[in-house]
Amino acid sequence: MFKSLFSTGAKMDENTEPHGPQSVSLQSKDHGELLDVIDRLRSQGINRYIPLPQLIVCGDQSSGKSSVLEAVSGVQFPTKDGFCTRFATELILRRDREENVNVTIMPGAERTDSEKKRLDRFQASMVSMDEIPAIISRAEEAMGLGVNNRAFSDDVLRVEISGPEQPHLTLVDLPGLIHAPTKQQSAREVKLVPSLVRTYMANTRSVILAIVSAKNDYANQIVTNLAREVDPGGLRTLGIITKPDTLHVGSDSERAFVDLSKNEDVFFRLGWHLLKNRDYTSRQCSLEERNEAEKQFFSHGIWTSLPSSSLGVGALKSRLSTILKDQILHELPKLISDLKASNEECRRRLASLGEARITLPEQRMYLIRISHAFSSLVKAAVDGVYVHDFFGDAMTEEGYNKRLRAAIQNLVLDFASKMHAEGHYQGIVDGSDEHESPSKISRPKYVKHVQELMRNSRGRELPGTFNPLLIGDLFYEQSKPWKELVDRCCESILAAVKLGIESVISHTADEVTKDGLLRKIIDPAMAHHEERLEKRIAEVMRPHLAGHPMTYNQYFTDTIRKARQEHAKKAHAQQLKTFFGISPGRTDDWIQASRFSMSQLQETLSQQSPENMEEFCCSEATDCMLAYYEVALKVLVDNVAVLGIEQCLLSGLADIFSPNVVMTMEDDVLREIAAEPDDVQAERKRLTDKLGALEIGQKTLNRLNRHKSA
Repeated sequence: MFKSLFSTGAKMDENTEPHGPQSVSLQSKDHGELLDVIDRLRSQGINRYIPLPQLIVCGDQSSGKSSVLEAVSGVQFPTKDGFCTRFATELILRRDREENVNVTIMPGAERTDSEKKRLDRFQASMVSMDEIPAIISRAEEAMGLGVNNRAFSDDVLRVEISGPEQPHLTLVDLPGLIHAPTKQQSAREVKLVPSLVRTYMANTRSVILAIVSAKNDYANQIVTNLAREVDPGGLRTLGIITKPDTLHVGSDSERAFVDLSKNEDVFFRLGWHLLKNRDYTSRQCSLEERNEAEKQFFSHGIWTSLPSSSLGVGALKSRLSTILKDQILHELPKLISDLKASNEECRRRLASLGEARITLPEQRMYLIRISHAFSSLVKAAVDGVYVHDFFGDAMTEEGYNKRLRAAIQNLVLDFASKMHAEGHYQGIVDGSDEHESPSKISRPKYVKHVQELMRNSRGRELPGTFNPLLIGDLFYEQSKPWKELVDRCCESILAAVKLGIESVISHTADEVTKDGLLRKIIDPAMAHHEERLEKRIAEVMRPHLAGHPMTYNQYFTDTIRKARQEHAKKAHAQQLKTFFGISPGRTDDWIQASRFSMSQLQETLSQQSPENMEEFCCSEATDCMLAYYEVALKVLVDNVAVLGIEQCLLSGLADIFSPNVVMTMEDDVLREIAAEPDDVQAERKRLTDKLGALEIGQKTLNRLNRHKSA
């Protein structure tokens, strides 16, 4: 039966005829089961999280709302003049062979656990119809209304009534809308009731039953304004006119309400319906007498111009059953989809909170799992093994930042390049002064600078030699930019490491735990690694900042030898050009000489350059400084990378938060990091309760789907 019901697509839109042929016959077993599915979802608290299809009864105070419920259910509800109900009442009517009444309370979401347990215990079963008013009064006392200024309750009173004359129908009765404060009702209550009613009305799956009393101008009644506010097109509103017998026969008011019931004034897609309630004089008459009086009233006068389907309680029951059924069928596919999506979102949010951790063993085990994942990912990042999903796409900034080895390798290579390109205080270039710039100096000019420094720092060295300490002075001057370049490199690498570490901890721990771990464990450990790096860098830099230069690297002597050879080569080239009479600007290597004296050529090549010995010493010192500079630069780059970054920063990085750290952690520190804050515990409980309700709801709908498929 449900299969045909879904496949025909009982969709509720503006062109649907509310009283046309239906896939599920009214008052059938399948009809009742369909309503039972929604009622079970509501009783399980699903409506706190996902709106459910429902019929809500709304009206101004004294509009005849209670009389409508009595007419539909056959149950007399307690009424007091100038007093309204202070909670929602869910009236569940089902057709059955035997008569039965069951009254329970669904605790509101704001109730404490102890209050929920107390209200859950409130139950009255197998009672007679006459006992219901007294039971409802007892329920009001159980809700604590009137105590401690509790004016209204978000608890819901469930009244389940079954019997052979009952329709398959579920109604939610809401407190009556109050126009003005009275002795019994304060100004605060006047404001609270419309807010409560509007919340129910705003649910787009709610069909609004707007109760309008014929005793008052419908334009002045709050319910019509609220209905048009939340349902501007009137697509899900049915108007119910009560007390038509109070209108004077033939009056303009009577005609106005007839026009209203014909949907000619205020348009509602579901139309209008009329009921004649019991008045004060007929309040003691039986239900049968009430129905007969109503039938007689609508069989005379202007009311005979209206279709019978919009008159009387009998037609109303059938009409409401049809409307509710159609609304459920229309909303059911989207309801299933919303329930699934909400379930997945709830699971995702619960997962983001991590596992529950109340006791110390739970907290320690929780951190051990995080530490194991943290250590593994940090080790993989440092080793350059990027197979875990955590590392993501290397072509994105986020993925690159997680690849710690790649980031550090690139930073060190950049550092080495900058040391070669920018590490010297002045670039010494061959040639004249025309090649100079603020960062460059010609070699002749630099040699003169060395000569001046040598004279100012002369010791007991013999003429034609230079003080070995001169090399140190020249080197320390030339390597001035090194410290800044090294510091900048270390800062960049520290920033990259911290970014990578934070990415790992963000991946392995929730936000609250992450903050605690950073504050208590990771940041102090990183500060220790940073301190070790600073000390090691200071040690590595010390030989390059002061003292006597020392090296045993053969590259140093090879470089000096090559420099001397290059100087000799240039001098010999000049001497040969002079000997053979070649102009200085000529660049080719070919000469034509028929005869020349070998002895004269040897004499020419053996002559000393015109520079004096002091200039020669200064040139030699310059070459020694440049050779030592190259050796020291290579040593420094390697020492910064290996002795500093690798040994003091990256070595042991995966162990700053390892399972061993957790096992030896003080209980107070463990509790501070891993214990759930009160707000997280409250959120976990809320999500757990919600997930429980959603899972039960899914099981309920799954059973419906299995029934549908069958």
